[in-house]
Amino acid sequence: MPSYPYDELDFENINFRERPDLYRIGKGEQGVLMVEPYKSEILPQWRFKTPEEARESSEQIYEMFETYKEEGDFVGMDMARKFLQMGFTRARRYANHPSGKKYDEDGNVRPQARGSEESEKAESARIFYEKYRQAKDDPEYQRLKKRHKERYDPE
Repeated sequence: MPSYPYDELDFENINFRERPDLYRIGKGEQGVLMVEPYKSEILPQWRFKTPEEARESSEQIYEMFETYKEEGDFVGMDMARKFLQMGFTRARRYANHPSGKKYDEDGNVRPQARGSEESEKAESARIFYEKYRQAKDDPEYQRLKKRHKERYDPE
């Protein structure tokens, strides 16, 4: 897969709602904090500190996913999916490593914290993962993703 075009696009000045042809899906969460106006629309809803916050946040973001879907806005759908994925991965990181630091000073992966599966962050991760899978597996999302790749993002 080609690398994400971090250096090729003027992310600060592109409105990807107006220019979906410039949007690249990338891998995983690539570009999640760069693609406007979606970042500014979704980021204020993104919270994972407690399971209650994660539940409310993931539901709000999934509702945004559904709204983007109703509008036929694939870029918005993909960005909502990326925020749901990022909720899962960040909560999981803090469940595994309460300091948030996965690597030690020498670049080695720190051991997973004891009881990490029972922590609040692990529950937050499970909540986000469920919504992430709902979005990722949505048939209309899959159809629009395929169409976007064929039109704008060939590998």
